[in-house]
Amino acid sequence: MASPSLVWFRDDLRLADNPALHAAAERDEPLVAVFALDEESEGMRLLGGAARWWLHHSLHSLREGLRERGVALVLRRGPAGRVIEELAHEVGAGAVYWNRRYGAPARAVDAGLKSSLRAAGMEVSSFAASLLREPWTVTTGSGTHYSVFTPFWRACLSLPAPRSPLTEPRTLAGTTAVPASDALDDWALLPTAPDWAGGLRETWEPGEPAARRRLQEFLAEDLPSYDRARDEPAAGATSLLSPRLRWGELSPFTVWHEAVGVDGAGGFLSELGWREFAWHTLFHSPDLATKNLRPEFDAFPWPPLDPAHLDAWQHGETGVPLVDAGMRELWHTGYMHNRVRMVTASFLIKNLLIDWRLGEEWFWDTLVDADEANNPFNWQWVAGSGADAAPYFRVFNPELQAKKFDPQNLYVSRWAGDAPTEPIVDLAATRKAALAAYDEVKRAPRPPARG
Repeated sequence: MASPSLVWFRDDLRLADNPALHAAAERDEPLVAVFALDEESEGMRLLGGAARWWLHHSLHSLREGLRERGVALVLRRGPAGRVIEELAHEVGAGAVYWNRRYGAPARAVDAGLKSSLRAAGMEVSSFAASLLREPWTVTTGSGTHYSVFTPFWRACLSLPAPRSPLTEPRTLAGTTAVPASDALDDWALLPTAPDWAGGLRETWEPGEPAARRRLQEFLAEDLPSYDRARDEPAAGATSLLSPRLRWGELSPFTVWHEAVGVDGAGGFLSELGWREFAWHTLFHSPDLATKNLRPEFDAFPWPPLDPAHLDAWQHGETGVPLVDAGMRELWHTGYMHNRVRMVTASFLIKNLLIDWRLGEEWFWDTLVDADEANNPFNWQWVAGSGADAAPYFRVFNPELQAKKFDPQNLYVSRWAGDAPTEPIVDLAATRKAALAAYDEVKRAPRPPARG
């Protein structure tokens, strides 16, 4: 009697270059595909609103892709360890496959599940699918992890080339008796009261087919000008692949091998490297979203929170045109140009003197591409408290940034043409206050490093 293969989809919502799915297809037994919405396992971070919207539509796309190949996508909600173990026994699985995750809570779930399923006599295998270099495979000469990007990326590039992407399985065989599944709509991942996702619908089409199209458009139309124009928010030269990579609609191996032969691709590939470095850092510092990576910043004298300042920043009403444009783009589209992300983050931290963790939480809730590594990693980089961080005394001047990168005012006019024009703070004075606060950090006794 056939013993089905169980494929557990996570942040890998694709059919092409999916090693877990490929292994199940190679096993040549009926296949059960499952996605578990885990909002209960210890330490698991709940998805933000924009991420939930994307997940709904990406799961819909994956379900259709599997259905076309004769396989149903089973949806179950609950602690993933329990859900997957119960389903494996329910279908009499002979093998269970998934692609690896790198956050500490997810790794704990996976390790416990792997142990219990193997004890029950099932074959269990996990695979590298979401990173070009798994965090433990890149070490310094002394065997430690990296804390500076340039030597990290140099070490990555010195290793054998990333593996070639796997082709999509030609055939898949579903089971005759499909297990019970939740209805996707019952998960209520989409906003309804109010429905604030109109701008997201205008901007994005989630799912693997759209991700493949966007990759080809970028390679043909935008990559040749990427290095020259990527810092100009009105230029449209960025890849827009970050949510595709976050949800695994594209694998980094596919992106790498498609881009590596294109003239001028080095700058873009280094951005893939920065993504790798963020996950490398999270793997070795699991509390990246809540604790300063550089513990001396624990002494930073954050003043009492001004809720009005935080609210003005969140809603693009600071009176600083580039900041307001970025925050309004974020609210409307679930996305913000990377240069503007740095400017808006710097303004919150260094001009408003608001803790970076509050900004990270807002981005977590409003970005479609927010993941547990890149989001806090980049906030700590701007704050000066993270790995290879920008010096704290580097305060992005939003007026100079606008003159340099939006000289014709195209981006600001599009997103903040009706924004307030009187800044809520004095940029020069608040910069001085930030530097004075940084002096207190430098004078504080230095605690031992974390990680």
